[in-house]
Amino acid sequence: MTNSDSISPTKSTQSQTSPGLYIVATPIGNLRDITLRALDVLKSADHILAEDTRQTRKLLDAYSIEGSLTAYHDHNVAKMLPRVLEWLGEGKVIAQVSDAGTPLVSDPGYKLVRATIEAGHEVFPVPGASAPMAALVAAGLPSDRFLFAGFLPNKSAARRSSLIEFMSLKATLIFFESPNRIVDSLSDMKAVLGDRDAVLARELTKKFEQIRRGSLSQLIASCEEVPPKGEIVVLVGAPAGPQIWAPEEVDAALREKLPELGAKRASSEVAKNSGWAKRNVYQRAILLSS
Repeated sequence: MTNSDSISPTKSTQSQTSPGLYIVATPIGNLRDITLRALDVLKSADHILAEDTRQTRKLLDAYSIEGSLTAYHDHNVAKMLPRVLEWLGEGKVIAQVSDAGTPLVSDPGYKLVRATIEAGHEVFPVPGASAPMAALVAAGLPSDRFLFAGFLPNKSAARRSSLIEFMSLKATLIFFESPNRIVDSLSDMKAVLGDRDAVLARELTKKFEQIRRGSLSQLIASCEEVPPKGEIVVLVGAPAGPQIWAPEEVDAALREKLPELGAKRASSEVAKNSGWAKRNVYQRAILLSS
């Protein structure tokens, strides 16, 4: 960006906000983490779309912003989407915020952004706080490659099946989790991924912020001893040692061996070479045999 492209920080951008949809990141805990640009956009917006208007009102009140708040969430998309597109067609400035952090990251908004683009209107990102990124930079795990996977399924069987997809990834894995499921979720991660280095970060930027580091086994013991509360981000390190086979490689090997060896023996042989736990290979063998 050249100097002519930038805006002087001493000037208000309120009068210079172009029409369009602004995806505005808001603090995940500490209200001082709001950006100056985000404040300018929120002050300029004709309409502010929020998941929970009561939550967003606290932020607006803290900075004396008298914005026009409108609820926009998964349950009223059919009603609100045409209205928002109408506003955009009138040349209005629309800001979308989530309850905390960056909108569209495990929050509603994807349909609105797609519809806005298809209707020919501008979409502007206003970056800022993000729980996955805050956890990643404080974790002490490799950050050159990472995957944000959001919330895992609630049930153990579905959760383990989902985790199998990530086994072979040479990247730090990032998940959201709730306190009431954290021990079960960590246990499933250990069973499927192995006892890897991991980090549990909770209540980031808030008064009771805490980051626990250790192996998955150690985190499980820690959570059983002192159950964590609040919003939780879990990070799991990449696999160590030999490369773990991708799911499609395991399936291909099983298809080759199943006719001759059967599910039990084929699973045992594939597990030796693939880096997978035998029980996980056996589960896939049963599925392929059915």
